[in-house]
Formats: sequence, C-alpha cells, structure tokens
Amino acid sequence: MADETNQEDAAKPDAAAAAAQSQQPVQVQVVDDNAAATYANFCRVTGSPEELIVDFGLNPQPIGVPKDPIQVKQRIIVNFYTAKRLLAALQMSVARHESVFGVLETDINKRVRPGLNQQGSAEKKS
Repeated sequence: MADETNQEDAAKPDAAAAAAQSQQPVQVQVVDDNAAATYANFCRVTGSPEELIVDFGLNPQPIGVPKDPIQVKQRIIVNFYTAKRLLAALQMSVARHESVFGVLETDINKRVRPGLNQQGSAEKKS
C-alpha cells in the first residue's frame, strides 16, 4: 500500500509537467515569402453550412452607392472553426488599437466634419 502511494506521488509531477507544457503557447513557423499584399476597403461575407466565403475588393467610391460594380480581387474560404479564431484575433487587434487611438467609428456619416469640402480644407466664406 505504501508502494502504491509512492508510485502515485511520483506520477503527479509528470502530470503537472505535462499540464504546464500544454499551456505554453506553441510557436508555428510560417513562410510568407510568396504572399501577395493587397489593399481592400470592401468585403462581403457569404457562405454555406460548412464554410464562409469572404470576398475582398476596392470600392473606388466609398461614399454613397457605387456607380460601377465593385471588382472582387481576393476570395478567402474558411471553415467555421477558422472563422471563429479569425474573429477572436480581429476583435483583440481592434480592441488593442482602440485602447491606444480611440474608438473607431464605422459609420462614415458620423465621421464627416461639417464645414469641410471634398479636399478636406475648410470652405471659404465670402
């Protein structure tokens, strides 16, 4: 009986060490030499029960309704598990940005300052 207790006690440090190892962040190596960087100010999310499709493009007329169709240049398809991890990473990144620079207003009408013309300079009053 004493031997069983000693064996259990000896196994506890191994279990604790394994638990501590599993809590350490895993460093995954990523090679991004062939990744193309592009800019998008438009995205559309569609999907199916199995995956999400995120289309990115450039809207040359970001205020109002565009006259021409927006050209989708990139499409990313992810499963919902990856989408949820992406959502968490984006939320954390935006929260960190807002804590440093202030809240981001997504409604452009609330960001426009009255009295400024299209070029961003104050209109001259005659």
